[in-house]
Amino acid sequence: MEQAPPDPEPQLQPAPLEPLGCSDAGLGAAVGKEAAGAGEEDSGVDTMTHNNFWLKKIEISVSEAEKRTGRNAMNMQETYTAYLIETRSVEHTDGQSVLTDSLWRRYSEFELLRNYLLVYYPHIVVPPLPEKRAEFVWHKLSADNMDPDFVERRRIGLENFLLRIASHPILCRDKIFYLFTQEGNWKETVNETGFQLKADSRLKALNATFRVKNPDKRFTDLKHYSDELQSVISHLLRVRARVADRLYGVYKVHGNYGRVFSEWSAIEKEMGDGLQSAGHHMDVYASSIDDILEDEEHYADQLKEYLFYAEALRAVCRKHELMQYDLEMAAQDLASKKQQCEELATGTVRTFSLKGMTTKLFGQETPEQREARIKVLEEQINEGEQQLKSKNLEGREFVKNAWADIERFKEQKNRDLKEALISYAVMQISMCKKGIQVWTNAKECFSKM
Repeated sequence: MEQAPPDPEPQLQPAPLEPLGCSDAGLGAAVGKEAAGAGEEDSGVDTMTHNNFWLKKIEISVSEAEKRTGRNAMNMQETYTAYLIETRSVEHTDGQSVLTDSLWRRYSEFELLRNYLLVYYPHIVVPPLPEKRAEFVWHKLSADNMDPDFVERRRIGLENFLLRIASHPILCRDKIFYLFTQEGNWKETVNETGFQLKADSRLKALNATFRVKNPDKRFTDLKHYSDELQSVISHLLRVRARVADRLYGVYKVHGNYGRVFSEWSAIEKEMGDGLQSAGHHMDVYASSIDDILEDEEHYADQLKEYLFYAEALRAVCRKHELMQYDLEMAAQDLASKKQQCEELATGTVRTFSLKGMTTKLFGQETPEQREARIKVLEEQINEGEQQLKSKNLEGREFVKNAWADIERFKEQKNRDLKEALISYAVMQISMCKKGIQVWTNAKECFSKM
């Protein structure tokens, strides 16, 4: 993932797309480019907000989750969870009250927003959504997506998703994102963008992956890194789930100490009070594991976010492969037309072709026919050269902006995972200290007998 230095002026050839550089200016330029691009697409919908709404100090939160019942597109009754999004400006004057905007959104609407961002900002590592159904759960944790604890964790994850977008230098200025938090009928606007028609098919992406001839090593390495990152975090979450299972059992077994000490205290006179108090401490210790593992789930969710970020990285790599493949196909088509034009001009055929066989069987073309074909081919060659140049420049701009955002993501990832792992270690230390304190208290109880 190291950045290469800027390369010279692009040539009309299907070489790997190279970056022009990864300075912060690239991000600023990309904002304007995306705004112009969104407005110039066939949909005619401007997807950038011009009032700098998100450049102000805005508080955004997903404050509530509510279970609801309604009818789906098939007119069948279904139960779902709706989430309350609240936004308010923290800038106000003379003690005036701050107005809060709020509306309800379903999880599927969050998915629609993210799918739109993936299409319109393919060079950006788009923040992932929290899991729709619980994964990597230990046996006492419910995998039901309607479970209150799971819904609460998903509420926190959805809030984090919105905060990630709101803090992104480009995504925060998108008009659709603004409407998502402000207007109830935002779906009409997002559908008017026609983003579904612009989405690359998985079959096309898979075809490009296997047929591209000159892949960019940096993006290939990034793709391998995302696979490894996903694998490592998956293993970590599985280990954590197994540890949670065993830890839960160990703590709950300590409840047997409490029961035994209480029964023992009933048959002792001098030792009874001490045994009874020690039993109470053991009961507290056994019940504390529920809160401990509940806190652990929040740290697990932070790891899961980067588990899903791995797919966001691969999405950027797939888009680059598609652009590189299109560039190579355009260069190949241009080379073919140049060869045809040369063969017509010189009257020689370098390779076997159906046209060559037809000429041998039915005779040569008239000079007028040949001149007409040459003229058509020259026009196609000129058009192909312009298209190839355009694809080259477009690809280079994509690489520049993509690598700038990847560098931003790397800094974010290193910072977040470092904080999460340190906090998890601190929590484990605190848990051990509480265990020591329980046994210290039990020791004092035994000493007083």
